[in-house]
Amino acid sequence: MSNALTLLNDEQMIQFITNGYLVLQNDLPEELHRSVMNQIDFVLQNEGNPGNNILPRVPDIQKFFETPVTKGALTSVLGPDYYMHPHRHMHFNQPGNGKPGGGEWHKDGFWSSMRSHRPWWVMMFYYTQDITEEMGPTAIMPGSQYNEKFPNQSTLLPTGKAGTIALVHFDLWHKASLNTSHLDRYMLKFQFVRLSEPKSPSWNHSNAVPVFPCNAADAHLNLWNDVWYWLKGEGNKAKSAVRDNKEVPALIEALSSGDEVVRSQAADKLGIAGKAAAAAVPMLKQLISDSSENAALNAVYALGHIGDSGTAALLKEVGEGSRLTAQRAAYGLQASGEEAIPGLVQLLAHQDENKRALAAFVLGMLGSTAASAVPSLIITLNDASEWVRRNAVEALGMIVEPADETVPALVRTLDDAVARESAGKGDISASAYVHNQEYITNKIAYTAALSLLRIGKYGDADLVINGLESGLQSQDRYTRAYSFEALTAIRTDRAVDVLIKQYRAARWCPDTHKESTF
Repeated sequence: MSNALTLLNDEQMIQFITNGYLVLQNDLPEELHRSVMNQIDFVLQNEGNPGNNILPRVPDIQKFFETPVTKGALTSVLGPDYYMHPHRHMHFNQPGNGKPGGGEWHKDGFWSSMRSHRPWWVMMFYYTQDITEEMGPTAIMPGSQYNEKFPNQSTLLPTGKAGTIALVHFDLWHKASLNTSHLDRYMLKFQFVRLSEPKSPSWNHSNAVPVFPCNAADAHLNLWNDVWYWLKGEGNKAKSAVRDNKEVPALIEALSSGDEVVRSQAADKLGIAGKAAAAAVPMLKQLISDSSENAALNAVYALGHIGDSGTAALLKEVGEGSRLTAQRAAYGLQASGEEAIPGLVQLLAHQDENKRALAAFVLGMLGSTAASAVPSLIITLNDASEWVRRNAVEALGMIVEPADETVPALVRTLDDAVARESAGKGDISASAYVHNQEYITNKIAYTAALSLLRIGKYGDADLVINGLESGLQSQDRYTRAYSFEALTAIRTDRAVDVLIKQYRAARWCPDTHKESTF
């Protein structure tokens, strides 16, 4: 097998940005897929579903994710330093099950402080057998990854030979479909996370200007361009210069149309017009509360691309708007870039925890551009709200520099969070974003460990190792997993010693189970 990665091309990246998925094919021996299927079947029948432990229980699964196809695709979307998340699951769909996987359209529970339009996270749905529509593959809803509300649009059932992979944006709506065949259907779901913001294209890039489906009824041209240029490491190049404004009056009038598609497309075109569309700002701001989520999304990204007046409108909406409109405006501020930073820093002192948290979230999404906000974010680590602190913790791990300030602050946060956990001191927040992640039992420690996984290697090694040793003692399984992985990135003698000690207690033989105990 060649070691050369099969990187995605521009057309595939455009499909991923717009539709939120790609169907790929792993070229592996049939015998390997059959062997893994037999091992999985034995585990399911004799021990039950091992959940996160499916990989150590069936180690041959790792081979599926070490091929040029899988590594190339993940590198293309997440960068070369992506991380396989410790949550993974074996999805088993039997014939006759009327509600496989619960039977409902959903987005998976997320792992960051908020969902992100920019691809910091992806999933792979891996089929270990030839998969047909009748066997009930996981249905996906193309283009739905940017919708918080269920969009109820056309769906796709990925099919193909054993080794078929659906690479999906983490927030794509999906569901298990009915298995009307006579065969059991197996699917491995694995999740992956980006560890650093893009500095340059990590795919096979050749076209300077992307060609998006601009006439689609559900087009998000400004959002798509924002993601494209961010992935290229060019930040806010998506922001438009002054262009011909002849169409602007007619487009502003179209914002009042009774047809949501007309409103949505008009907002999108105004964003493409850039500063020439400054007169549209008041109407676009009104559209943030539109009943059509697509129109509202296009409005906030248009405001972000128009310039100073659009950015000011978005900052005002974050500070004064409802929970819904403030969150929508926060996503649009990603497109504003550096000019939004002073206003976001001011919002860190807002009386409403949701406003403060959204400000920290956007500063993190702006990455290294927001380095000037680091002192304010470090102060925010003492906020009374866990929800605000968590967003600040994650933001520091995304901004990175100055590492001599960010890393020690994260170590202190991790130490304190684990100590509070040990003392039985919990945190209370009014935000639904905090309460809907019950699978993360210590959210501050979890996020601090994730941020140290991203940037711990840039700090003082001994200081970071001290913090990660605390993380290894957390009751939260994912805090321990991140701490463990962060130590592997440091690799000093002391880090290796800590890892070896941890390995000795954690080592587990895949051949040892209740049917064969020794």
